[in-house]
Amino acid sequence: MFRFGSPLFLILLLGLLILFFIRFKTNKTSHLKISNLQFGDDLPNSFFLILSKLLVSLKYIALILLILGMARPQSGTQKSETTTQGVNIILALDLSGSMAALDFKIKDQVVTRLEAVKNVVNNFIMKRDGDRIGMVVFGSNAFTQIPLTRDYNTIAFMLSRLKIGAAGQSTAIGDAIGISLKRLQDVKSKSNIIILLTDGKSNAGSISPETAAEIAMEQKVKIYTIGVGTKGEAPFLVKNAFGKDKYVYQKVDIDTDMLKSIAEKTEGEFFKAENTQTLDQIYSMIDRLEKTEVKVKKWVEYKEYYLYFLIPAFILICLYIMLANTRFLRIP
Repeated sequence: MFRFGSPLFLILLLGLLILFFIRFKTNKTSHLKISNLQFGDDLPNSFFLILSKLLVSLKYIALILLILGMARPQSGTQKSETTTQGVNIILALDLSGSMAALDFKIKDQVVTRLEAVKNVVNNFIMKRDGDRIGMVVFGSNAFTQIPLTRDYNTIAFMLSRLKIGAAGQSTAIGDAIGISLKRLQDVKSKSNIIILLTDGKSNAGSISPETAAEIAMEQKVKIYTIGVGTKGEAPFLVKNAFGKDKYVYQKVDIDTDMLKSIAEKTEGEFFKAENTQTLDQIYSMIDRLEKTEVKVKKWVEYKEYYLYFLIPAFILICLYIMLANTRFLRIP
């Protein structure tokens, strides 16, 4: 971005142009009168006549540079600053053994429920801007995988490292909500939400889901609950007696009534996802529902360039004065 800091000085260029035009017309109408041809032998040769004309040009160039310098040419870089409190979001993810069920697909390739969740949650994280996101994982126990942060790349890296069974084989939903509430207390925000994803029933932990939901309601924390997995039996890949892989079907139940109750108590919503596409749509919907207003302050930082004009102008003026009073001295 280029501009002149004091553009009114550019009006002087118009005055200089008028002065140059008047001088040009005056020189054109005037002529030299000599009494005899002998005087012509003493006239300066063509080389010095050219230098004489260049001397006049030197003066005008210096004046143009001087005017441009006074107009303060500037080059600017536009910058912006985003100011927003953002939303505090805790991603509570189930790592229990049932998340190994192979009833999801990514690009026509069968994957575990956890792999499908990782892919969708990663996309959700990268869509957020200005929000703090933390991650709590749970199985038989619940623990903080990463506290609230705006370092989305680190969150995505930690997400990719999650393993089924890392927190135990059971499902402690109440403890997961409890740990999530503690993490939300670390950083104050006007809006706090938990996105709880599970594929089973709560059968472990020291806090019941109902009690945890009551606490969340008191703290005005909204909980979105997502139940993942198909109905009935789901395929699992296991080792047989000879160490070879084989598929077995096991029934996995989701306590939808409990998940709906948690969402309703905290003014959140319950979602059911039986495939990757639906899961992606759910997180996209939550992304739209929990957007924050981002205020952007913009300004321009300018760099001054007037010295690049004033210094050459000063040099040319000095050169003009020196030449005009020596070799090209005019005698009235």
